Amino acid sequence: MKWSAKIITHQNEKRIAVYFEKTPDLIARIKMFEGARWSQSLKCWHVPFTDENCIRFKIDIPISRTPSAEVMVQITSFQYYLKSKRYSKNTIKTYTDALKSFLVFFDPKPANEITNDDVIKYNNQYVLANRFSASYQNQIVNSIKLYFSSIQNKAIIVDKIHRPRPEHKLPNVLSKEEVKTILNAPTNIKHKMMLSLIYSCGLRSGELIALKPANIDSKRNIVLIQNSKGKKDRIVTLSSKILEMLREYYITYKPILYLFEGQKSGNPYDARSLQQVLKQAIAKTGIKKPVTLHWLRHSYATHLLESGTDLRYIQELLGHNSSKTTEIYTHVSTKNIQQIKSPFDDL
Repeated sequence: MKWSAKIITHQNEKRIAVYFEKTPDLIARIKMFEGARWSQSLKCWHVPFTDENCIRFKIDIPISRTPSAEVMVQITSFQYYLKSKRYSKNTIKTYTDALKSFLVFFDPKPANEITNDDVIKYNNQYVLANRFSASYQNQIVNSIKLYFSSIQNKAIIVDKIHRPRPEHKLPNVLSKEEVKTILNAPTNIKHKMMLSLIYSCGLRSGELIALKPANIDSKRNIVLIQNSKGKKDRIVTLSSKILEMLREYYITYKPILYLFEGQKSGNPYDARSLQQVLKQAIAKTGIKKPVTLHWLRHSYATHLLESGTDLRYIQELLGHNSSKTTEIYTHVSTKNIQQIKSPFDDL
């Protein structure tokens, strides 16, 4: 989804205006945001002005009060620490924004006097009062814990900072027939190749975009995924059918640096353009589900499980640190559930 966004005041209320090409698919997506409304006078969709939406639409979060010099000293120290630990730019921005709102909330109280009771107060009077999600609260907790455990001499007990109760959401999974329909929809070989590789290797979209021709080992039938989430490398199996498609693609496009390049040679394919490729494919299929690229990864893992692949191997293929993360696919696999007979059939 290609879009731009800015902060506006509409009917005496601060909102975030979102501008994008008005297609039925994108309009359906924006409607999914809580509080999204269309303005006839402004000719745009707009969503509530919240920290979450600022992060979602890449708008710098305004701080209600100007941070004091002491707060900025703490933020700068935290940034230096994160950079030295080689955190990504996005993580550094997310963590420092979260910490800034936390420290400004208590300013002028010194950071080394903040206690666990203050964290509870912040959660109730800021996070919950603004109806921020559990995932956003988790981001704040991550930032606070890392800051107080690494930078600040404190009265706070880091291990006692509690997280919100976890949400137990099941991954979204497509049937093999739906996946096949989606992968066959694009007529452009590059578009078909990208979507097929995501599903056939269980890749994250960022991993696909970062692939280079050298990552494809045709002799061993593997793909080397480098520096993925958690700065880990891993290998995944390469389908023989995918290998044939890759050879045809390579002859046609002759990529220079990245396996999938954008309009300018040597530059990686744009992440938002990749999302648009999927949306265009979905539009051709008639599938009404709000499919995302990550659904293809979920479907890959579930289909492996249903075909009898050991959960430990699936964990390695997906690059999960914990087997508990991978075990969630046992809850969406229909292999055994479909064998259960409903008592309704005996009535």
